Amino acid sequence: MIRYKIYQNQQQKGLNAGKWFARAVSDETYDLAKLAEHMSKHNSPYSGGVIKGVLTDMVDCIKELLLDGKCVKIDDLAIFGVGIRSKAAETLEEFSLEKNITGMKLKARATGNLSTTNLRLDSQLRQQAEYQKPTTSGGGGSDSGNTPDPNPDDGGETPDPAA
Repeated sequence: MIRYKIYQNQQQKGLNAGKWFARAVSDETYDLAKLAEHMSKHNSPYSGGVIKGVLTDMVDCIKELLLDGKCVKIDDLAIFGVGIRSKAAETLEEFSLEKNITGMKLKARATGNLSTTNLRLDSQLRQQAEYQKPTTSGGGGSDSGNTPDPNPDDGGETPDPAA
């Protein structure tokens, strides 16, 4: 079950300013140890510790391959790669690594059974909490427990204000 909250875009300008959107929220994050323990309970002959060791080695190997400029595809999950953030240079001669490369990013594209199409077919949605407008009477504050965070750190999609 994918849970979501409704929030209002807090931008003052732009196409989506003040409009309402849904954002996926999660109530728990599994680390490798917890994932390994979960996997061991799926009729596996391997203990959580053995599975965690394999997953830890997998993570290390994926990082090594990504840093070597390779992409890594984990079937029915994602294709991982490295992207570059850069600023424009007016001319080829003006472009330099120090001035124009601003950072790196990890890219992941869903693949196979985890494709966007399959997610739409397989998922069910449920609103996490009913949205209630902030109250302004008496206490002079808002009911912050029910007001969606305009910028939660949940990994959800944020609309492109230019879209």
